[in-house]
Amino acid sequence: MELGHRLFLCLKMKGNYMLIRCIAVGAGGFIGSITRYLLSKVELQKSGDYPLNTLLVNVLGAVLIGVIIAETQKNGMSENKLLFLKFGLCGGLTTFSTFSVEMYGYLEKGNVVIAIGYAVVSVALSIIGLMLGMKMV
Repeated sequence: MELGHRLFLCLKMKGNYMLIRCIAVGAGGFIGSITRYLLSKVELQKSGDYPLNTLLVNVLGAVLIGVIIAETQKNGMSENKLLFLKFGLCGGLTTFSTFSVEMYGYLEKGNVVIAIGYAVVSVALSIIGLMLGMKMV
C-alpha cells in the first residue's frame, strides 16, 4: 500500500481530531517558515560565505523548543498547542535541509575543515540553546 493511501486512511479513521491536529501543525509551520525566510534576508555579515543565518535560525529554534518542552513539563499544554509550537512553528523555523545543502557545498569545494567545524558548532550551539531554553522557564 502506498504511503499517500496509508496517510489518507489514517486521517479518515481518526476523524476531525486528526484534521484539527494537522491544521495546527500546518499553521505553525506556515509561521515558522515565513520567519525563517525573513531571518534569512537579514544581513549578518559583510563578507564571507559562512552560513550565519542558518546557524541563527537553528539555534533560535533549539532555544524555543527548549522553552516549549520545559513549559509543557512544568504546566502542561494542550495537544493542539504543543503540535502547533513544537512540530509546526519550530519545525518550520529550523532547517536541516538548508544545513545539509551548505555542508554539501563545503565538502564539494574541498573545505572539509570548515564543514566539520560548521557541523560541530551547529550541533553544539543547538544543544546549548535547547538547555538554555529549558532553564529559562
